[in-house]
Amino acid sequence: MYGHVETNRHRAAHLALIREIQKETGGFTEFVPLSLVHSEAPMYRKRLIPGLRPGATGEEVVKMHAIARIMLHPYVRNIQVSWVKEGPKLAQWCLNAGANDLGGTLINESISTAAGATYGQLVPPRELRRWIRDAGRIPAERTTLYELRTPLTDDDPPHPLDEAAEHPERFGSYFELIRDERFAFRKHYRMVLQQVTTGSATPSRTPSVTGA
Repeated sequence: MYGHVETNRHRAAHLALIREIQKETGGFTEFVPLSLVHSEAPMYRKRLIPGLRPGATGEEVVKMHAIARIMLHPYVRNIQVSWVKEGPKLAQWCLNAGANDLGGTLINESISTAAGATYGQLVPPRELRRWIRDAGRIPAERTTLYELRTPLTDDDPPHPLDEAAEHPERFGSYFELIRDERFAFRKHYRMVLQQVTTGSATPSRTPSVTGA
């Protein structure tokens, strides 16, 4: 993650370290630069860290992917851009500046959304293909280990996730989860503490305090 308190020197040193580790192990399948999403991040909102920046600029995002391609070549073959953090337009720029992977469709994405990202929690395959083609690239589906499947033509067959995107209620959403009191950490924690204080809690319930 970048765009918080680090300098360009820190970024370059991190890329160099990844390159050396990959030379020794060959264990990385891809590199995914993640720019800070700041708007709802507690460390930004509560000013917990002096000098914390509100994320990287668009120029920095493009440069990060481009320099990663140069520094990590040929040891790390895949550079992924996160559409969740950068949005479709900036992600398209990155596809022409070092990135060769747009990431997944995702379902009920909550990490970036919780931090304030506004680009959605699911993108159907047909939309990802359109973004890639509009950027002048050819889309192709891959496996988790980056084994390429057949490149996709203009006449792409329908995908089950295309239909799922039209009915998001089937999977729920981050916003639905945080409205559900069953998943409210603070309320549940207060409830358990109250039970312990009043002596109504039994030993068998003690682990729920830790689990909360």
